[in-house]
Amino acid sequence: MIRAILTLAVLGPVAAAAGPVTFEGADIVFLGEQHDNPAHHARQAELVAEIAPTALVFEMLTPDQAAAAPGARGDEASLEAALGWAESGWPDFSLYWPIFAAAPEAAIYGAAVPREAARSAMDGPISDTFGPDAADWGLTETLPDEQQVAREALQAEAHCNALPDEMLPVMVEIQRLRDAVIARAALGALRETGGPVAVITGNGHARLDWGAPSYLGRVAPDVTVASLGQGERAHGDPEGEFDLVEIGPDVDRGDPCAEFREG
Repeated sequence: MIRAILTLAVLGPVAAAAGPVTFEGADIVFLGEQHDNPAHHARQAELVAEIAPTALVFEMLTPDQAAAAPGARGDEASLEAALGWAESGWPDFSLYWPIFAAAPEAAIYGAAVPREAARSAMDGPISDTFGPDAADWGLTETLPDEQQVAREALQAEAHCNALPDEMLPVMVEIQRLRDAVIARAALGALRETGGPVAVITGNGHARLDWGAPSYLGRVAPDVTVASLGQGERAHGDPEGEFDLVEIGPDVDRGDPCAEFREG
């Protein structure tokens, strides 16, 4: 794994970058992020401009939302309205607009699990929600014990240790479903457009060891994949394995777990 320190003059320099970054030759490039970090999105936009993808796949959009996107990008407000972004619950569209603008002719694909499907997946096997090819993607298999324990610990931490223990395996299964759906959307985009494809997603989904890229290795081993993880100075590297990790400026989030303690 290559580790670089990211410099963004507009958002505040950290240190000199460790040489040029390139994903040349990769069919699908996963560009990880902390969702609320403006520096991470600015870096994604830079890399998208360099990659010049034929398709952009967004974790934040359902397939229906992506299908509503106009053929031409137009302006920021028009695209935001067409995508229904304001109702999506994701951070402000202004953070993501430069990514869309960096590849104005790329096809847009949605890789989000719709809310209704995610709710149904909490009550039954994720293979039922994913579809008839779930076994091909490994969703009918149980995880190795060590990985299951590690993933449940991460889910507990991500939810401020406020979830009941019996919910942790369910949250791990939902994460697996989301990973596989993102991978399937990326592979579909590659096959339909010829690539390269850039995937905009959280660090957890971009990790090579058990995120979305790991599913592509299973069903499409001939597809070349690269992955970027983005961390922050205060928190260091993101969890997991990546081809490249960059560390950017911090975001002041206050104490995200305060409401759980007060409650």
